[in-house]
Amino acid sequence: MKKRILAILLVSAMLKPAFADDEEIALEVIDAASEDNSGIQLDQFKWTARPFVVLAESQSDPRFSEQMALLQKDPAPLAERDVVVLIDADPGANSALRKKLRPRGFMLVLIGKDGGVKLRKPFPWSVREIVRAIDKLPIRQQELRTR
Repeated sequence: MKKRILAILLVSAMLKPAFADDEEIALEVIDAASEDNSGIQLDQFKWTARPFVVLAESQSDPRFSEQMALLQKDPAPLAERDVVVLIDADPGANSALRKKLRPRGFMLVLIGKDGGVKLRKPFPWSVREIVRAIDKLPIRQQELRTR
């Protein structure tokens, strides 16, 4: 009986710190179509962050709305992997992202820390799927080994 109580106390003590930080983790989202951010270049994130680019024809596109909801649902794993979300839902702004990535309708693009395109998808992806793709990248594997 004493061993069982001790085990329960030990497990609860280990879990408490994980739930003690109820602070929300905010994912950095940059609207590349806005005038303030129109000069955003993918090269500025090289070796510091992994841009995850969400491109759509309009913010009212259901796929755009779904993708943004999926990202906001669980931002912690993305923030842990240095992900910066860049959005552009205004084709008329003709941003540098649109010129470089040339989307046709809705598109997701994962850019690696080395600046290369790692993934393109024409439909929304969950955070779990994004994280799995990132964790397979050689640079992410190296990050995990050096920790």
